[in-house]
Amino acid sequence: MTESVTEFRGRARAWLAENMPPLDPDKARALERDAPESWQRARELQKRLYDGGFAGICFPRDYGGLGLGYEYKKVFDAETAAYEMPLLLNVPSFAICCATILDMGSEAQKRTHIGAALRGDEVLVQLLSEPSGGSDLAGVITRAERRDGRWILNGAKTWSTWAFAADYGLCLARTDWAVPKHEGLTMFLLPLRHPGVTINRIKQVNGSVEFCEEFLDDVVLGDDAVVGEPGKGWDVASRQLYHERRTMGDGSEYTSGPGIADAEDISIDLLSLVEKAGGSERARERAGRALVHRAVHGQLAEHVFHAVVAGSLPPAAGSITRLSMAAVHDVETDTALAVAGSAAVVDDAAGLLDVGTRYLGRQAASIGGGTTEMARNVIGERVLNFPREYAADRGVPFNQVRRGRFS
Repeated sequence: MTESVTEFRGRARAWLAENMPPLDPDKARALERDAPESWQRARELQKRLYDGGFAGICFPRDYGGLGLGYEYKKVFDAETAAYEMPLLLNVPSFAICCATILDMGSEAQKRTHIGAALRGDEVLVQLLSEPSGGSDLAGVITRAERRDGRWILNGAKTWSTWAFAADYGLCLARTDWAVPKHEGLTMFLLPLRHPGVTINRIKQVNGSVEFCEEFLDDVVLGDDAVVGEPGKGWDVASRQLYHERRTMGDGSEYTSGPGIADAEDISIDLLSLVEKAGGSERARERAGRALVHRAVHGQLAEHVFHAVVAGSLPPAAGSITRLSMAAVHDVETDTALAVAGSAAVVDDAAGLLDVGTRYLGRQAASIGGGTTEMARNVIGERVLNFPREYAADRGVPFNQVRRGRFS
């Protein structure tokens, strides 16, 4: 019989205290997401969770998880607040890629890759965006051609978060150019250490090199690499985007530990910042306003999650929490800069340069997981049932669609 939520929480509390390292706030804030060592550490911590019986709380038992409900995950997350956790593996590996494989993959893919990820043996990422594609995901031009019973992939992907640390990528490619763009796609599970795959890292203005670009040159894959069915890649991509949008809004049941909004190395400790900056009444008011936004977002994410599960909101409602997350992030980042003032741009004893560096990457929250403009479109068209926007290429065979000169 399944233990109660209360019993599970007590057992988790005791196990965490005995087996997981206490969280060092200074170390957490300094976590190098760009460093290979951080990823190796995350894999080691994930293996601890797996060996201790606390990995993949909401993933089915058949694939290495515990098969428990969302309420078990929530109490476990609350208990992990004081401990170092493998947060790097949450997004996109568990909450997006493994969740998509769970929904759309073959039985062999589920058993192989979800289990490996839960053990800390594999990391998965997304290979979606392309250099000439912009926000039109269905317009991908990376091609997969059928030759001698194999698939041959050629093309380029970009803005692939943490691909340098991953083992596999969910790669969307075009397999039929004579049908409309949404109908000629296939999703592949691509090994990133495969011959013909070249990965370069992209340096951002804030110094981060978390994003990568990939070049695929005659990459040979078998049918076992296809996720879903050939030509049905948009169905897989749509499900993947569903998981991505609600994950960006902290609405996934497949993560473990603090969510994006609460992670120490992402979320700004506004109360501590106010004290460092002098603790003026105006600064406290600003921080209070931002913290209220964060609290409201947490409640909204919970409401949307349960409404989608119950069927009172469609899956596309995940874009609501994704849009809310971006707004909260902007409020927090802007508030931090306003409180820190000029100290945010100087590396001095005040130690507030990190605030300014974070501000340089402010727009990432409005772009990652699909832009906020796209989220509004999804909400309008698929949640509120507004008329769809006009698209000149709708229903047109892709080989007849005019594209940029680089395609």
